[in-house]
Amino acid sequence: MVKAGIEAMNVFAGTTFLDVKKLAEHRNLDRRRFDNLLMKQKSVTLPYEDPITFAVNAAKPIIDSLSAEEKDRIEMVITCTESAFDFGKSMSTYCHDLLGLNRNCRLFEVKNACFSGVAGFQNAINFVLAQVSPGGKALVIATDISRFMIEEGGDALTMEWSFAEPSSGAGAVALLISETPHVFQVDPGAIGSYGYEVMDTCRPSTDSEAGDSDLSLTSYLDCSENAFLEYQKRVSGADYHRTFGYLAYHTPFGGMVKGAHRSLMRKHVRGVTPSDIEADFERRMVPGLTYCQRVGNIMGATAMLSLASTIANANFDKPQRIGVFSYGSGCCSEFFSGVATKEGQERVRAMGIKEHLDRRYELSMDEYDDLLVGSNAVKFGTRNVVLDSNFIPKARTTHGRPTLFLKEIKEYGRKYEWVQ
Repeated sequence: MVKAGIEAMNVFAGTTFLDVKKLAEHRNLDRRRFDNLLMKQKSVTLPYEDPITFAVNAAKPIIDSLSAEEKDRIEMVITCTESAFDFGKSMSTYCHDLLGLNRNCRLFEVKNACFSGVAGFQNAINFVLAQVSPGGKALVIATDISRFMIEEGGDALTMEWSFAEPSSGAGAVALLISETPHVFQVDPGAIGSYGYEVMDTCRPSTDSEAGDSDLSLTSYLDCSENAFLEYQKRVSGADYHRTFGYLAYHTPFGGMVKGAHRSLMRKHVRGVTPSDIEADFERRMVPGLTYCQRVGNIMGATAMLSLASTIANANFDKPQRIGVFSYGSGCCSEFFSGVATKEGQERVRAMGIKEHLDRRYELSMDEYDDLLVGSNAVKFGTRNVVLDSNFIPKARTTHGRPTLFLKEIKEYGRKYEWVQ
């Protein structure tokens, strides 16, 4: 039987971050509610960063590690995002060009709120399992950004942004999908999908988000249970407590994941106590939160960020089955599984994701507030602009490898530059 899964994966979480505790104090947020977020840092998008820079910076180390022959076997590039800057043109074309890939390649984009990354991932897995092109590989890049903006002359939208501001991050996860799943081998057919119409969150305009946070929470909880129950129907003997060595969940913020885990344990594990649930959360789920707590919610990329975090930070003295849950508002969700090993952990760690997070520049509150005004230069529909490379210059010089930045927008076309 053909194997399929992740051959390589990498994360890029921008060049700057904000300490969210300092942000909460700056915004005078209720400390009790803030603590429930289980957040530490959030990546912040600068004006000369966009979904393409995040995507390409995540994918380039993977592409550079391939031989010319291996690189030419990439036959599909899928970008997964809700942050696209064009209603028609796919961002995958930019990524394909900037990464220097073979032109005999299928290029397209997937949108489904925070589910998009897993939707693209499953599309690529099916491409491999179907043996449409034996030996062919697919590059899947989930990339999303948040840009909070203040119009000139306006006030900080503290009440409207509320707790979305500390938890909304920016970043990309790149996945090379193939028949050689060194990092994560998918369990074929072990999938539970669950979805329905709900207006929990939406983007009524291109640079804003709206919704009902309470409804989003209840929908997430509903989907986490019912997607697993569908998985359980399809996988004989599947048990939430015993089948999975680790669990990697879409993480809008850590508190939501903890609530979903607590609910499933209470309903589906006999005789479990609150202390049992807490210990299980610490053992099986906290490894997957490690990176998420430092990056924030990166929408379509977050489930895979949690998976990367799990593989990098968990114990793989023996192979471990990981259960993965993805949720996208609106809504669609999926629970699936696969196996990771020590080899996969070594490959993910070799990408230097933790080191990348450590190298980001910490923004002061004054720099961040300036950014809220400056980001208007690249709001959706911008036709012409040359970006100021001197804006927070330290963000451009701390990364240890060439980094892609947006240079200008000319007649809607985007021009990029590599900075050493």
